[in-house]
Amino acid sequence: MSESPARLQKILSAHGAASRREAERMIQDGRVTVNGITAVIGQSAQYGRDEILVDGIPLEPGEEPVYIMLNKPRGYITTRNDERGRMTVMSLVHDADAKLYPVGRLDMDSEGLLLMTNDGNFAAVVAHPSYEKRKTYEVHVRGNASAALSALRCPIEIDSHTVQAASVDILKRTGNFTVLRMTINEGRNRQIRKMCAQCGLEVHSLKRVSIGTLELGSLKSGHWRHLTEDEVRSLETR
Repeated sequence: MSESPARLQKILSAHGAASRREAERMIQDGRVTVNGITAVIGQSAQYGRDEILVDGIPLEPGEEPVYIMLNKPRGYITTRNDERGRMTVMSLVHDADAKLYPVGRLDMDSEGLLLMTNDGNFAAVVAHPSYEKRKTYEVHVRGNASAALSALRCPIEIDSHTVQAASVDILKRTGNFTVLRMTINEGRNRQIRKMCAQCGLEVHSLKRVSIGTLELGSLKSGHWRHLTEDEVRSLETR
């Protein structure tokens, strides 16, 4: 059965060949052809009508969509493969029986809620800032958090971009550390760490505890579970 015409990277993602970002690289590298002609970025096609090959192999029908949440431990890279041989989150979901891709990123030293799916459209909705899926973190910091609080709540310039937390509150103080609860909309590379550094705080640990209405809850570190239909629906809604 033919599908509606769509951008090629969207088709590849929907059929489990790669994430959209990886699909773009595959197209750029000349690994994708449409009706015998090497594809280009921005090209559209129609699955079921056009012959789409990846590395000379026909694109297979899409898998049943799978949506899971993982409690990512520290020390794992949020990617499918790592050229340096470091541990990736894929080793934690090998028993999920699906070709999954991480939705967004958590850096190696961060932990907590990470979504994974084979549904490229779902991933785009959750990850793109325009959909305003707020992400909340518990951040253990060293330094004078009380003095830094007002600065953390104001716009901050990071890597030539102005960012601002949706909310910042002190959860508790324990020993030399203060635990902050920070909620952001953007999710730029190491954003919270850079915000804290600019305000004189050193991040000791960082854990994502919610995305939108979805909360990590009691899921143990290194474990995963399937999302419920209601959870998927809530994340797909603006």
